[in-house]
Amino acid sequence: MASFDYPPTMYAWRKHKGNSSPVWEEVPVPDTPPEGLLIKLLASGVCHSDQPLLDVEDRPNFNEKYILGHEGCGEIINIGSRVKDVRFKLGHRVALLAVPGCGLDNCSECSRDLPQLCADGVHHGIGQDGFYAQYVAVDIRAAIPLPSGIPPGVAAVATDAVTTAYHGITRRAEVKKDETVFLFGLGGLGFNALQIVRAIGARVIVSDLRQEKLDSALKIGVPATDIVPIGKSVQDFIQESGLRGKIDTVLEFVGKHQTFQDAQKIVRPGGKILCVGTLDRTNELDMKMGIRKRLSIIFTYGGQYQDIVEVLDLIANGVISPQVEMGRLQDFPEVLKVLGEGNIKDRIALVFDTEEA
Repeated sequence: MASFDYPPTMYAWRKHKGNSSPVWEEVPVPDTPPEGLLIKLLASGVCHSDQPLLDVEDRPNFNEKYILGHEGCGEIINIGSRVKDVRFKLGHRVALLAVPGCGLDNCSECSRDLPQLCADGVHHGIGQDGFYAQYVAVDIRAAIPLPSGIPPGVAAVATDAVTTAYHGITRRAEVKKDETVFLFGLGGLGFNALQIVRAIGARVIVSDLRQEKLDSALKIGVPATDIVPIGKSVQDFIQESGLRGKIDTVLEFVGKHQTFQDAQKIVRPGGKILCVGTLDRTNELDMKMGIRKRLSIIFTYGGQYQDIVEVLDLIANGVISPQVEMGRLQDFPEVLKVLGEGNIKDRIALVFDTEEA
């Protein structure tokens, strides 16, 4: 099968076991899998979890050296000999699913439509080669055709920062139009979550420690009366706004001790708390309160192929507009540091600068 021309080697940011700093080095361009695609990456999203991945050691199934990056979008430059799916053509653009699972019928996770929990499939950028490179080889189950008009940077970020929020809200918490929702945190995932909840049609009350984030919520149509002022106690706001006993679902995109305690206290009896944020690694659950109120505490992780399809459709139709800055792949360590310091407004995607190749 014909392919586009590409070089034998490429540059990539890799994690080396025993080293918490990423290594920029020249490596071979991967072979095209018979049942997959070779992709020229057009954008790679940077995530807060990249730093923990650099710090972690001795996790099962992690390679001694691997290419980082788990948010990607690219162009098909070669197609495997066994690929029969007519949706994939040379030159077509695709968004990339970092954890597509093994896809086997006898897999306990994939057979239950939980590929993101599959231990045997490829985990791009999470122990196996990912998207901070010029090229990547993927199984066709990891490639989602990109609707026209979506920039590569937006598509890359959508595969995680939007899809994680979408999967949690629509499939795990199952938020409905007639609900009243409280959202903690308007960061890279939280602001996308806000747009998703508004698209569903539910009322959403928002809280964040940064005034510019609250101003952004106001600009997209959240009423001022549904925004918790900075410095105001969340519990006092709920009481004074007549919302006591009326919060059906809390979306916890922060994960601090204070926000998780507030979540348990403000959610109505029989309500739901969706846990996404992990700023504090451990949090305390009030067992008496949880039992007395019969709460549902829901955890979520990543998303699935169909989630990305639906997310890209929402973006293409202007329902969701992820906020994405652009940078250079060569500057990844500096970008990750700035992101960790909170100095990037929402999310950032990187492109390879060919002038410095």
